[in-house]
Amino acid sequence: MLDSSVYADTFARDHLPPFDLWPAIDTEALAALGYPSRVNAAVELLDGALARGFGERPCIRSIDATWTYAELLDKANRIAAVLVRDFGLVPGNRVLLRSANNAMLAACWFAVLKAGGIAVTTMALLRARELTQAINKAEVQIALCDIRLSEELESARPACPTLRQIGYFNSAEADGVEARMRAASGDFDNVIPSHDDVALIAFTSGTTGAPKATMHFHRDALAICDCYPEAVLRSTPDDIFAGSPPLGFTFGLGVLLLFPMRRGASTVLLERCTPESLLQATQDFRVTTMMTGPTLYRAMTPLLPRFDVASLKTCGSAGEHLPVAVFDEWLKRTGVRILDAMGSTEMLHNFIGIPREDIRAGSTGVALPGYKAIVVDDAMNPVPPNVVGRLAVRGPTGCRYLDDPERQKAYVRDGWNLTGDAFRQDEDGFFWYHARSDDMIISSGYNISGAEIEEVLLGHPDVRECAVVGVADLARGQIVKAYIVPNGKSVADENLAAALQDFVKNAVAPYKYPRAIEFVGELPRTGTGKIRRSTLRQSAELSSSSAAE
Repeated sequence: MLDSSVYADTFARDHLPPFDLWPAIDTEALAALGYPSRVNAAVELLDGALARGFGERPCIRSIDATWTYAELLDKANRIAAVLVRDFGLVPGNRVLLRSANNAMLAACWFAVLKAGGIAVTTMALLRARELTQAINKAEVQIALCDIRLSEELESARPACPTLRQIGYFNSAEADGVEARMRAASGDFDNVIPSHDDVALIAFTSGTTGAPKATMHFHRDALAICDCYPEAVLRSTPDDIFAGSPPLGFTFGLGVLLLFPMRRGASTVLLERCTPESLLQATQDFRVTTMMTGPTLYRAMTPLLPRFDVASLKTCGSAGEHLPVAVFDEWLKRTGVRILDAMGSTEMLHNFIGIPREDIRAGSTGVALPGYKAIVVDDAMNPVPPNVVGRLAVRGPTGCRYLDDPERQKAYVRDGWNLTGDAFRQDEDGFFWYHARSDDMIISSGYNISGAEIEEVLLGHPDVRECAVVGVADLARGQIVKAYIVPNGKSVADENLAAALQDFVKNAVAPYKYPRAIEFVGELPRTGTGKIRRSTLRQSAELSSSSAAE
């Protein structure tokens, strides 16, 4: 059971799933990690870095400036003081963070946890509709937002009754966060919560279109730093990290902030990461550890002759399946093998990774230390080696949905976390990805809910019916394809397709828009009237195969 909470605001504890629906936690693995019963992950990582003698070492690098660990601590402490003094934060309050990857976002994340708040970090691309869903689901009271991204948050604000305060940073305004920080002390009396108090709420797309919120403890934020990085990355204080994932993704939070700090290393934060900018940063900052997804590795490969990337020692990949062709071509051009891995927002981070001593191209790897993974059938029975089934995982972290028992029942069965992926496991314990076992679309490492895009499209006056599926794509893994039944008076042509794409881009994050649209007279349905999306996926695959011939 849970230890006693120190949070005055009990929302997080009150909205955890029923205990009998929790995944089994490997208590032996957790005990081996050695965390005390009261611990603040931010204090352990940031204040702990100074205690380990890293205060004057570079921590966060950017094009504009480099912050040492001591400078980051000072800024985080001042922001924590602002949260308490000016915004009235009490332990357990939820704080929305909205920004591209930059040093102030990192400082805000640490400040929220140090003050006893719960961080709800979102991506810069989200629109007002998505922000409203996240704010209301987590009952967010305070937001810290980059002033350059204020428009969508202000648009969402009227529909968010719990949101009482917004502070804008990277701002020169008299009431901006920086101005408030100057009036605060660099010393702060940290809140030290229970190890199983919630530290962050992370949102992940769901197949129903409604947002799924996952809740992770302070001990979880530390556990991900001590499992995958220790076994796979093996970083030192001299390493310099860089990559593409937003800090709003738990993948990005880990590989671009928490993992480097756990080792006293430094990280390069890029507000806009393109193939060219990531390669340029690698050259300029002498990056040793690159963390991104297969789509970006593929896009960077032909650009490599233009950049000096000889500093690279480690290249990690996650977010989507790593094709052998991408692995082989990167190795040929750089001499560095890409280390594949798999994780999920529900598990907070990676639980399968490729071991350096036995890299097998095409395999996702083996279960990481502290984790157990098996392949099961629909009845939760383990299947024989090399038989495709459902991936089930458990370890020191696990899925806890915020106030969503039905999803909790679906994701956790018999104590195992079912990730929604189909895998096979060979005789040596290596896992080989087969496909998604649900309707999630994974495009360029982003999880996209087809149901959410359908809901948006159905709001357009020229759309009578629609269905959205994922279609295989060489560059992105998958793309979003929409099958549209137009209204009778609508002209189903390229102009309408472009208008629908723009409509989606203006409603939700642009990466979710349908890159392919096909107008049809009707949608295939079952005898009970449900849309046969499997038929549409098969049709799309046949069309792609025919086009390739």
